[in-house]
Amino acid sequence: MESPALPPNANLQQAALPKRSVIDRTGFGTSGRPISLLANHFKVSLRCPNEIFYQYSVSISSEDNGVVDNKGIGRKIAEKLYQTYSSEFAGKTFAYDGEKCLYTVGPLPQNTLELTVILEESIAKHPRSPSDYGDGSGSGKRSKHSLQSKAFKVEISYVAKIPLKSISLALQGAEAENVQDGLRVLDVILRQKAANKGCLLVRQSFFHDDTRTFSDVGGGVAAVKGFYSSFRPTHGGLSLNMDVSSTMILKPGPVVDFLLANQNLKDRRNIDWDKAKRMLKNLRVKARHNNREFKIIGLSEKPCNQQFFSLKVKNGGNARDDVSLQRYKKALSGMQRASLVEQSRQKPPERIRVVTDAVRNYQYDDDPLLISCGISIEKQLTQVDGRVLDVPKLKVGNGEDFFPRNGRWNFNNKKVLNPCRIECWSLVNFSARCDTSHLSRELINCGRNKGIHIERPYTIIEEDPQCSRASPFIRVERMFEQIMAKLPGPPEFLLCILPERKNSAIYGPWKKKCLTNLGIVTQCTCPSKINDQYLTNLLLKINSKLGGTNSLLALEHSRSLPLINDKPTLIIGMDVSHGSPGQSDIPSIAAVVGSRSWPLISRYRAAVRTQSPKVEMIESLYKPLENGEDDGIIRELLLDFYQTSNKRKPSQIIVFRDGVSESQFSQVLNIELDQIVKAYQHLGEVDVPKFTVVVAQKRHHTQLFQASAPENVPPGTVVDTKVVHPRNYDFYLCAQAGMIGTSRPAHYHVLLNEIGFSPDDLQNLVHSLSYVYQRSTTAVSIVAPICYAHLAAQQIGQFLKFEDSSETSSGQKSMSTAVPQLPRLHSNVAGSMFFC
Repeated sequence: MESPALPPNANLQQAALPKRSVIDRTGFGTSGRPISLLANHFKVSLRCPNEIFYQYSVSISSEDNGVVDNKGIGRKIAEKLYQTYSSEFAGKTFAYDGEKCLYTVGPLPQNTLELTVILEESIAKHPRSPSDYGDGSGSGKRSKHSLQSKAFKVEISYVAKIPLKSISLALQGAEAENVQDGLRVLDVILRQKAANKGCLLVRQSFFHDDTRTFSDVGGGVAAVKGFYSSFRPTHGGLSLNMDVSSTMILKPGPVVDFLLANQNLKDRRNIDWDKAKRMLKNLRVKARHNNREFKIIGLSEKPCNQQFFSLKVKNGGNARDDVSLQRYKKALSGMQRASLVEQSRQKPPERIRVVTDAVRNYQYDDDPLLISCGISIEKQLTQVDGRVLDVPKLKVGNGEDFFPRNGRWNFNNKKVLNPCRIECWSLVNFSARCDTSHLSRELINCGRNKGIHIERPYTIIEEDPQCSRASPFIRVERMFEQIMAKLPGPPEFLLCILPERKNSAIYGPWKKKCLTNLGIVTQCTCPSKINDQYLTNLLLKINSKLGGTNSLLALEHSRSLPLINDKPTLIIGMDVSHGSPGQSDIPSIAAVVGSRSWPLISRYRAAVRTQSPKVEMIESLYKPLENGEDDGIIRELLLDFYQTSNKRKPSQIIVFRDGVSESQFSQVLNIELDQIVKAYQHLGEVDVPKFTVVVAQKRHHTQLFQASAPENVPPGTVVDTKVVHPRNYDFYLCAQAGMIGTSRPAHYHVLLNEIGFSPDDLQNLVHSLSYVYQRSTTAVSIVAPICYAHLAAQQIGQFLKFEDSSETSSGQKSMSTAVPQLPRLHSNVAGSMFFC
């Protein structure tokens, strides 16, 4: 499979590929033992399916003709509109999304309305004489609050009809128009009900301003618990999907208290104002002196003693400079994330109780709009028939077979299947706390027990204490100067002890130096307790990176995987990693892993590229250059498959895609899959492989519970009826053992199935691919190829972190729009599972 000589415009000569559509469900699975389950879906009855929603466009402008686009003000205006002009609306209630859309059941008397709404707000009146300003003389009069009226012009015009019948047709499996529009109207009704209760709305979730739902996660930030609610068409009919949700808010209180907590300080004199400036930008504050809300756009360069504003408020006044129920959209620290996870955990019985209580308490059946649609909602969870798939048998060293129990296994008294041999290696230490000699001895002993031969390290190199205060880049360079001076040649492996367990600044420069400049396999760690379990987990990663195999599926080892063993099959995992919230200028990282050494499905190679920030579709699967060459990801993986699979070209390709929503399924089929086909054709191939394309989602809100037990559902639980899509081919699979909290199933959507897997074959393959994750001894919650793609994106993304110049020293963003390119991996490690 070598690149033919092609003219520079070869990519222009390729025929247009036919447009693909998402396939319908072809059947249901039957394998596995039955299990009775509950799902957090509440059955919805639709008694008036012939009703029609009327959609109207809303435009609000102030007295000076300025456009009003603030949702909070918009909802206040809509409320006043209903109170003032009930006759113009013929007494109809309406659903308003806070922005541009208003919906009624049946039409309004007129297609166009132009109305004026008067809102009154309380403002502070300030004295005008210079002596009344805050100069410390105390000579001024107190400010007074008065009501000020503001007029707004509201224009309402008819846009479209949205028949409720479209939802009924979709539930019967028809490809009805306006389905999403109809569901959107129902969701707007839910959101309006929450907004009227004073909730903070975040997409489909809502949160009460109630301190009992707050939990401190540190740094001046709190997690607030709320609920996700959305109407969903399912195989069992229309349902209300209700789930527990959480979002981050700034802890309400004085701004200076937030800054002290955010920077972990006790004395306000120690505040870092450069950090504060970045942190406060775009936050809302309420000023004490007039009780009005403002958005911070920056900090003045003048000192406080040169700032003047009117400050006349009664003693004991309630006004305060706080940020009540204001979302915190910036990236969380490692400590904050850990605290959030800890405080968000709920056991299944508690989650069931909380969600069921919410549906009862919100009294959706009393909503006038839902009543006029004939909609009523049951108050108990939906009963679902599930199945528990058989546990796949694994093979390890010495010809031993075994079955994992409860989704877990260990290597006690076991050897890895194919051990690597480590002869020339070194241990380098950036941490003053680690006993490196002890770690080295114990690693060698543990390796011997697992069948991995490890020679004594050629040398152990401790960092010069004088370097520890230097920049991470300098520290890494100094360490490599020592390595090159003390070793006879490049080592085959380096074990690196980091100074911190999480988010060490050394990690990015170290990995970049090893993987791109020198081509040395490396394992980073920061041991807190050195025991057999810790050492075993470390060795599983090392063995995988150096080309060994820890375990295989017995079916894989015996070459009896259905359909995969028959024809050369490439398995691809694809993921795109985006910058943290608030980092809109950080490039996105696209990572794709491809299986190698067919018919194995446990070994993978990764290819990683940067692309435009926040772009979800992978841009460089196929990347033709001016000279006619293809520099894309897929070519790299196709050639690797060919070279490691006895010169066999893949005639079948299974694609697992992570992180895309239902609205992007068509793009996966018609943009990304087209690129894969073009990359294949570019290599001179005429017969295009058959494809099976599966999207995996973890960020959804369907939870599964055992109907008659308080524990999480057992690993291998699959559901493909009742709560799945009424027409599309999808299923839920909980492959992992949920040890803490409530385990969330993965939601798999089959977009294309040209290979022809039966539902049982595909569900069992997906289940099996949760057991081939080489760096762990547990079934993972989503197929291993996707986990590997995520790891590769995460690790290579660290290369950019320490070079990041997105903000200058003044806090201003860089004006450069070019996406920085990642250096390519050294040929010595490009084919390794460096991401393990």
